[in-house]
Amino acid sequence: MADQLGSYTIRSHGMILARLHMYDWIILLLLAVIDGLLNIIEPFHRFVGKDMMTDLRYPMKGNTVPFWAVPLIGIILPWAIFVGIYFKKNNFYDLHHGILGILYSVLITAVITDAIKDGVGRPRPDFFWRCFPDGNDVYDNITTGVICNGVKSVIKEGHKSFPSGHTSWSFAGLGFLAWYLAGKLTAFDRKGHIRKLCIVFLPLLTAALVAVSRVDDYWHHWQDVFAGGLIGLTVASFCYLQFFPYPFDGDALWPHAYTVQLAEEGSSRNTNSYSVRPAEIETVNIPGHGGITLRDTLNDMESGSGRRL
Repeated sequence: MADQLGSYTIRSHGMILARLHMYDWIILLLLAVIDGLLNIIEPFHRFVGKDMMTDLRYPMKGNTVPFWAVPLIGIILPWAIFVGIYFKKNNFYDLHHGILGILYSVLITAVITDAIKDGVGRPRPDFFWRCFPDGNDVYDNITTGVICNGVKSVIKEGHKSFPSGHTSWSFAGLGFLAWYLAGKLTAFDRKGHIRKLCIVFLPLLTAALVAVSRVDDYWHHWQDVFAGGLIGLTVASFCYLQFFPYPFDGDALWPHAYTVQLAEEGSSRNTNSYSVRPAEIETVNIPGHGGITLRDTLNDMESGSGRRL
């Protein structure tokens, strides 16, 4: 059906979708600004006492998955897949909604994650070494609370354990990609081709490995990554279903807007094909001829005569 009605390229429909979703893109930029501000403000410094240090003395390590790699895995990789499908199918609705949807998924997740981080202020598993980089721990004589002598920015980051940002971002982007692939592969078409699920689960496995690395690096407790994964996957599901049908739907292959566009064009074509004005037939008695004549009054001016029976 798409081949019969033509392709939907950036050139033909780019400005149409840009105008239609202008406010969506503006709100997206606003979300990015809000998340930036959440990373600037000081998080809540939860009380950390001497007795709590037993669970916070894990060694400080680098990141197995660096911060810059998360958007590469969770955003750029899915974009590459979206673009590849666009060049194959010439469907700009799919490309636009895929990009917009995954950006909303990641940025909404980021705002939720960083807002909770700042509000909770849970210390990371390596907080001891952030607070006392020289290993000499000092505590308040009355409250037994820590008196840190470490670098301020490092201590600030040490109060952002819950939930895991790496994990939530990864599940937000790769979770959206998993939904997208399930729709494109028609993974739930009830034909029993279970091999398709291996491809669908691959992004989720990648996100899970990112989450595991955060625990292995002692940057997060297991509860942090569990909560982060839940937040990211939940937001990804809402954002995907805002633009695309369920993967088990009959129209799962393309976005809602594309299906609606096809239906409107098909309806317009059918309307035009049946908009022919019917002829008006008039019976005329002809005295002395023993019969009647059927006259097409619409063509009467052209023919000037009837048909005798």
